[in-house]
Amino acid sequence: MGQKNARFFLRVLQGALIGLGSVLPGISGGVLSVVFGVYQPIMEVLSNPLKAVRKHIRLLIPIGIGVVIGFLGVARALAFLLDRYPNPSVCLFVGLITGMLPSLYREAGEQGRGKHAFIAMGAAFAVVFALLVTLKVIQVTIVPSFAWYLFCGFCLALSVIAPGMSFSTLLMPLGLYTPFVDGISRLDMGVLIPGGIGALLTIVLLSRAVNSLMHNHYAVMFHAIIGIVVAATLVIIPFDGFTTLSGALINGVCLIAGIVCALVLDRFNQSVDMGAEKAE
Repeated sequence: MGQKNARFFLRVLQGALIGLGSVLPGISGGVLSVVFGVYQPIMEVLSNPLKAVRKHIRLLIPIGIGVVIGFLGVARALAFLLDRYPNPSVCLFVGLITGMLPSLYREAGEQGRGKHAFIAMGAAFAVVFALLVTLKVIQVTIVPSFAWYLFCGFCLALSVIAPGMSFSTLLMPLGLYTPFVDGISRLDMGVLIPGGIGALLTIVLLSRAVNSLMHNHYAVMFHAIIGIVVAATLVIIPFDGFTTLSGALINGVCLIAGIVCALVLDRFNQSVDMGAEKAE
């Protein structure tokens, strides 16, 4: 009984880290689920719940509890930091993203790299960078609404079913990350309901397709994700925060701290057994 309890709480802890990684900028809940060996069971349940849920129920209950704890627990702190210290917070997040790039690139090459993979990475970078820069230049202001929170839910679910994709990467350049996280932290139904609907629709409609694409076109998909991450990261760098000596010092320290934290996390990830998760 003691050993079973220990395993249960270990799964809850892993789920909490996955939930935290899903909301923290620069970290992907999908990548952490791969690290902990639960990505495949999760994808089996999401793509074919009726068949797989009984097989993995004992694994996914504690993981699910932990995800909720980790996700909601960190949202309020993030909302506070982004409101009080926007430039240092964003620099910290940019550092986290930058520090994760080596591990993403390594993951992308696990099944080899061909010219199609690099073409996909370049094309994804060009399209996303051009789109986000255009929105920034013409100063499009996106007002959060039910439809945009549906989109936020889509991005959130995508960060789980597509390892390496952090939903903040897409939302921060559009100015949607802070209101979305703030709404979650306050348990605002006007944010939670459309966000939940968007996430659920994404899982229902795309989980099987993403699972198939990752299985059959792993290198192309993962390299495209890297292109998206790099493009979105370049756009959110707060260059105006480096115009004064004090600002450059504070933001530079946050940037370096983010890189160091991500590299330390990467080393920890590499020390974890990546073997396939067995049904419990």
